[in-house]
Amino acid sequence: MTSLLDAPPAAAPDPAGCQTPRITTVPASRLSSSGQEAVELAALAGLQLDPWQQHVLDMGLSERADGRWSAFEVAVNVPRQNGKGGIIEARQLAGLFLLGEKLILHSAHEFKTSIVAFKRIEQLVMGCPDLRKRVLRVRRTTGEEAIELVTGQVLRFLARSGGSGRGFTGDCNILDEAMILGDDAMGALMPTMSAVPNPQIWYLGSAGIGAPSVQLGRLRARALAAVETGEPDPSLAYFEWSVDPHRAECGPSCAEHADPDDPASWAQANPALGIRITAEHVRNERLSMGSGGIFERERLGVGDYPVDGAETWQVIGEDAWRSLADAKSRPDGPIAMAIDATPERSHAAIAVAGPWRGGTHVEVIEHRPGMGWVVERAKELHERHKPRCWVVDGGGPAGSLIEDLADELGVEVVQPKARQIADATGQFYDAVVEQGISHLDQAPLAVALAGAQKRPLGDAWAWARRGVGVDISPLVAATLARWGLGAEVEEPEGAPNLW
Repeated sequence: MTSLLDAPPAAAPDPAGCQTPRITTVPASRLSSSGQEAVELAALAGLQLDPWQQHVLDMGLSERADGRWSAFEVAVNVPRQNGKGGIIEARQLAGLFLLGEKLILHSAHEFKTSIVAFKRIEQLVMGCPDLRKRVLRVRRTTGEEAIELVTGQVLRFLARSGGSGRGFTGDCNILDEAMILGDDAMGALMPTMSAVPNPQIWYLGSAGIGAPSVQLGRLRARALAAVETGEPDPSLAYFEWSVDPHRAECGPSCAEHADPDDPASWAQANPALGIRITAEHVRNERLSMGSGGIFERERLGVGDYPVDGAETWQVIGEDAWRSLADAKSRPDGPIAMAIDATPERSHAAIAVAGPWRGGTHVEVIEHRPGMGWVVERAKELHERHKPRCWVVDGGGPAGSLIEDLADELGVEVVQPKARQIADATGQFYDAVVEQGISHLDQAPLAVALAGAQKRPLGDAWAWARRGVGVDISPLVAATLARWGLGAEVEEPEGAPNLW
């Protein structure tokens, strides 16, 4: 018989996620709230909200004495997979069925994110008989996704990356993926709300990623100023779950939560810990992501926020890049592939380039944390697509992969010299200016270009890797892949194009 003394100790329970935000401000004009009704409506549709989600709705839907929203802008900054989607869905249900808002616009940076959100709210509405009977039609046509009620209310879904939404006048505008939101999008949105009697904007995203997070950075700066002065922002409700990496500024109570290996830190930044996120999974994330800062950003909410007024899209203008987006773009001839990584080796990217309609198609195939996945994924791509060459900067962070790549792929990896890297960058730039590039408007490329800067390379220049506050590995990989189309290599025989 086994003694109880010999039994292993019981595993410690997962720490409970903190339900109150570390950084918050709510207008002092708050008198009443529609939040509780919104929570009850969500429950009717089968959406059970966590306490922190209920708190955000209660504060965000606060009303002044005159019945108008106390907060014109509501921002939720929380690490991924905690449940911000539940807040979005509850707010949309309230706008449609409770508040009588005529038009609710939901936009995300990427089209696929917007579609996922549409399908989730559609399931909630159509799965509830009391709500379904009030629906006039559900539009599922690509680019026209919407839910319309018999009483005239409409919820529309858009992708910001294509410029959609300009000209629409929404009573409520929900901006998902708010960490990729700049001046162009806000310039298109704000004038449309001036004629709305009681408008409201909801921003929902995770930690800032540098230059593309200019609007989220502004909101956060206002919240921090309110916390520091003790005077609430008169029109902003802001909620952030994160740890403070600056222990000296944070004080003793926060210092003990700043260690990325401490479960208490995980709990402070993740309100859904112990609900839909387990400590075991977070521990695995920590081991996988390493110490390059990616874990701190993605799981602990430690973001990189641009200083207001700092220039973005300095090298290639946003309008110039967006104008080259084409959803039908794809290679129609021999292709080249390239690999690049961040200096800290926290992320790596694989890109492809190929001819298309007299120009060049460029696309990011993979962009993931770490480096361990790259060689195996490259092998899969090589066997399927047989590119004319693989290009890696031998002096760059991905140079350490060249030997393994050559062994696994059975081909020589092309390593451009410094002058050729400058040529590749110049050719990429010229192709954009001359409208000789097409792309799919992927977020990794757009984010990289928004924060990209030049570094001198002899009499020419190349993309700057350090000091830019953004991961440019997708951009470097795309640049090298395009250059690889003209590199001198021995062409593989019978190379198929299965793209």
